[in-house]
Amino acid sequence: MTSPLVIKLGGRVLQSASNLERLLTTVQQLALLRPLVLVHGGGDQVEALLLQLGHTSLKVDGQRITPAAQMPIVAGVLAGDVNSQLVALAQQHQLNAVGLTLAAGQSITCDVDANRGAVGIPKPNDATLLQVLLDKNFLPILSSIGSSDSGARLNVNADLAAATVAQLLHADLILLTDVPGILDKNGDLIETILADQADALIADGTVRDGMLVKLNAAVQAARASRRSIAVAGWQDAKALTRLARGEAAGTRIRL
Repeated sequence: MTSPLVIKLGGRVLQSASNLERLLTTVQQLALLRPLVLVHGGGDQVEALLLQLGHTSLKVDGQRITPAAQMPIVAGVLAGDVNSQLVALAQQHQLNAVGLTLAAGQSITCDVDANRGAVGIPKPNDATLLQVLLDKNFLPILSSIGSSDSGARLNVNADLAAATVAQLLHADLILLTDVPGILDKNGDLIETILADQADALIADGTVRDGMLVKLNAAVQAARASRRSIAVAGWQDAKALTRLARGEAAGTRIRL
């Protein structure tokens, strides 16, 4: 069986039906090339509802602080609203989608990131459920909701979640963004970043905020899997097809 491809969705692609339609049309074509797993966030949707309900929302280094009291809202948006919408739309594209959390089948376990509240640090654990689904030609769609050893629900950064799922399945990984990849200070695409170069790019401010988390997740996945990891724009179907075939596109993070 061809090795799976894990694709992380987030950003503006989740904010409009037309964006999702465009991306899922591409995903439908990629599914003909190899088994796929989708992992998604939904931070903008979470933030909008938190503000609507009178909660404050804070991020540090691109990652959300999540008080335990906000977890019913976060889980409702990610594992409920966003996940069910993605499953329904994927099925319209003849993709046999199954909606899951990271905790399903104990696929991913989490330590608690005490500095960020009810936030999980994901760890690969048991690939059985996801492998069975892939073997039966299902498309797993995972929300970035995990759980602690004590059964508490945890908010997990979706880039880190996707990197961990890729480690679990020994899969290739594409982290989708709203831009063509990781850009330098002039706004030009950086085609290749060696893992050992990541700290310098972060230190000099070239990579910051949400892209900082993506780069860290990609480096983590590259070191664990010994594969190069791609950061690419969701709008470019041709680039995603090239990546699914193992060809160059976007930014490649490698050892």
